[in-house]
Amino acid sequence: MSGNHYKGHEVSCCIKYFIFGFNILFWLLGMALVGIGLWAWSEKGVLSNLSSITDLGGLDPVWLFMVVGGVMFILGFAGCIGALRENTFLLKFFSVFLGIIFFLELTTGVLAFVFKDWIKDQLNLFINNNIRAYRDDIDLQNLIDFTQEYWECCGAFGADDWNLNIYFNCTDGNPSREKCGVPFSCCTKDPAEDVINTQCGYDIRAKPDSEQKDYINVKGCVPQFEKWLQDNLTLVAGIFIGVALLQIFGICLAQNLVSDIEAVRASWDKAY
Repeated sequence: MSGNHYKGHEVSCCIKYFIFGFNILFWLLGMALVGIGLWAWSEKGVLSNLSSITDLGGLDPVWLFMVVGGVMFILGFAGCIGALRENTFLLKFFSVFLGIIFFLELTTGVLAFVFKDWIKDQLNLFINNNIRAYRDDIDLQNLIDFTQEYWECCGAFGADDWNLNIYFNCTDGNPSREKCGVPFSCCTKDPAEDVINTQCGYDIRAKPDSEQKDYINVKGCVPQFEKWLQDNLTLVAGIFIGVALLQIFGICLAQNLVSDIEAVRASWDKAY
């Protein structure tokens, strides 16, 4: 009887160790991202004063590391341990969790296409909220500077959006040296300069609009982002399709392994 124990029903070692190896990379990467997030928070004193998380008016970029790292850690743990220990509960959890993420991505893509104008308004609101909090957090400041430099833009729809920031607005009562200016990341690049001039945006919005374009990027980040999407539509679509196929492939492999494990266990029950 024991000789026929696995007859017709075997757990595929290829699938089992492929899922294990693939997910252990995700697990380790997820731990690394969470570790980076916790380190960044400790450097800013957030861990010693958790209430400071809610103090920012804009997005703390560290949240991106924490959320992405946390999701990757959970998925990697479930897939890795589930495959290694042939634990059907963890494998089913892995499949369902991955399926939910795929569904949310698909839904987000459809809604983004249908409600393009609403998404545009929300992006404008998001950027403006972060402009208000520009000086409140160094990570947020670096993120905005990177965005404005990469897309060669300034503000959500133009440089005047920086009036929303207490340091850059043009009101008479503003004592800041940065009054009526913009961050250096709005400035046009001079190939001859090796060192960034962090004061290049000072008083720039006090000049006529016709002169501002000689010193800063006058286009907003929202239209520049839209232009970038149109120019790179094939690349963006290819990345999304590749990620979607990878998720579907992972779900199918996990379900296949679950079926093999359950079939082997059923043969055990019949044998005994």
